[in-house]
Amino acid sequence: MSAVIMSFALTYAQIALALAACLAGYRLLYGPRAQDRVLGLDTFYATAMLLFVVTGIRVGSPFFFEAAMVIGVLAFVATVSLAKFLIRGEVIE
Repeated sequence: MSAVIMSFALTYAQIALALAACLAGYRLLYGPRAQDRVLGLDTFYATAMLLFVVTGIRVGSPFFFEAAMVIGVLAFVATVSLAKFLIRGEVIE
């Protein structure tokens, strides 16, 4: 019974995260301002990272957890650099 509930929960989580990634991708492509696009990119990174974690739980492979950590680091660097670019107009001083 517990395996059935876990399988259902993981399936539901994957579907919900895929829908959230699609909505974040829409905001990334059609955002009215640059700030909206940066937030869309940040949300897309977060949902992709969580989708990798849920897939790793389902499959049971440590590869997906390591990939999620790489996505998290890249998301942080990208968000900080884009925010700095939007505030100052340059990334490297």
